[in-house]
Amino acid sequence: MSSVHVTPNFDGWRMLILHRPHRNVDALFAQCARIGAAAEQAWPTFPEARSAEEFDVLLIDVDMGHDEQFPWRPGEAPLPLIALIGSEAPGRIAWTIAQGADAQLLKPIGSAGLYSALMVASYSFARRRALDRNVAALKERLARRQELAQATALLMLRKNCGANEAYQHLRLTAMTRRCSIEDVAAAIVEEVANHGLKNADNGR
Repeated sequence: MSSVHVTPNFDGWRMLILHRPHRNVDALFAQCARIGAAAEQAWPTFPEARSAEEFDVLLIDVDMGHDEQFPWRPGEAPLPLIALIGSEAPGRIAWTIAQGADAQLLKPIGSAGLYSALMVASYSFARRRALDRNVAALKERLARRQELAQATALLMLRKNCGANEAYQHLRLTAMTRRCSIEDVAAAIVEEVANHGLKNADNGR
């Protein structure tokens, strides 16, 4: 199996550095300038007047970081995270993992390292987002299958018939309405929830 690797270009990217004023921040500003990225510094919290959509990457000082710094729950950052790590204390590392950091840079920050961290973070974040979408789609498919099974059972009771006949009723109703069989099943389940079993036959 082959894969195609595209060299990323971070020219024009917007970085937010959540770190107190420090020479580490100055070093990051210098690295950002070299790769054509724009950088801003903020502390101690994510700027209230700004939206995460305004930035492409967030760099966070995990040595002094805490959950209240962000307007989202731990592990649900809407943009790639790069952890700026100086301390290897287990508690700090655990907090970094809980935040869902996509890459890391060890402090003190020197004249290099940001570009590779951005490559890893952007790829990791995109992959994580794709996995989240896949999981959500699988959950929806499972829920719809459960509704289909539930609707079939309800029609078996309503029509006093077997599973095959109930399923055929769902299929024919879907063809008549020009919609999916899952949509018909969902309507039946909702109808029963609202009005009871007597009105479960949505094909009437």
